[in-house]
Amino acid sequence: MALKSTIFKAELDIADLERTYYQTHSLRLARHSSETDERMMVRLLAFVCHAHERLTFNEGLANVDEPDLWQKDLTGQIELWIEVGQPDERRLLKACGRAAQVVVYSYASSSDIWWSQVATKLKRAKNLTVFQIPNASTLAKLAERNMQLHCMIQEGSLWWTAGTETLQVEPKKLRG
Repeated sequence: MALKSTIFKAELDIADLERTYYQTHSLRLARHSSETDERMMVRLLAFVCHAHERLTFNEGLANVDEPDLWQKDLTGQIELWIEVGQPDERRLLKACGRAAQVVVYSYASSSDIWWSQVATKLKRAKNLTVFQIPNASTLAKLAERNMQLHCMIQEGSLWWTAGTETLQVEPKKLRG
């Protein structure tokens, strides 16, 4: 019998000074039984970086045909496809053919090795952006079943606040 997903609730205040986006989102995240807090929080980080009224979480690990997050226009066309982790190049090339923009957030300590193996195979993917999240394990410490988070984006850095704890996450752009 398969284990059920655990539901996390996040009250998320976003102040994106770069996009002049200021909004509060009440989110429900389903964490698959095989997903870590680190991966779930990187999914949340991806949401913060691209926050939009039509950006939605998908089934993630439970559905291999969909990305972790996506944004569709009013006609159903995929505007933004977001992957978390280290997807293979075939999956990314397929996503680049289906979506206007594809973004990957890689977070594991092995992401440099992964990127060196797939970078040349993805040269023709003009709509692909790849970020590395160097301290995702620190971000995972903020994970709770009910989260009150504030995130400010300024000059490429994300400042996260939960209660009295504040931490900085600086995504490193590998491509795009």
